[in-house]
Amino acid sequence: MQMNIRENISLSSLRQVLKGPFINRTREGASARRFSNDLHIKATTIEQEVEALSGGNRQKVVLARWLFTQSKVLIFDEPTSGIDVGVKYEIYNLINKLAQSGMGIVMISSELPELLGVCTRIAVMHEGRLMGVLDREDASQEKIMTIAVGTT
Repeated sequence: MQMNIRENISLSSLRQVLKGPFINRTREGASARRFSNDLHIKATTIEQEVEALSGGNRQKVVLARWLFTQSKVLIFDEPTSGIDVGVKYEIYNLINKLAQSGMGIVMISSELPELLGVCTRIAVMHEGRLMGVLDREDASQEKIMTIAVGTT
């Protein structure tokens, strides 16, 4: 949290910004600016410390860090917890764009409307066991809760 946006975004993939044994600050800054623009991170500069950002913008910095790794699969665990409605909408749109681009997305959430609005399939767990999988068309809050409490 005490690191700035630039450093935070490159943190998980330093090899991409190395020049020999040193960090290429120009390359690091260019990547951070690109992600800040793409994710609409609201900050005065990429040198701003992450702890000075709002909760939603902190989430976006963390997301940018993992997008920078160019992973094929991302796991979102309660991705919109503690952030305002506007940023939630942005996060949902981004998750949908990533999925449409072919990235695998696993989303863990206790918010049923969130799951129903974003997921194409929902795996329901109960006491550590997989109880069922529903396609979006077949899923409803009632069906999910019925499966989740193990009364199917």
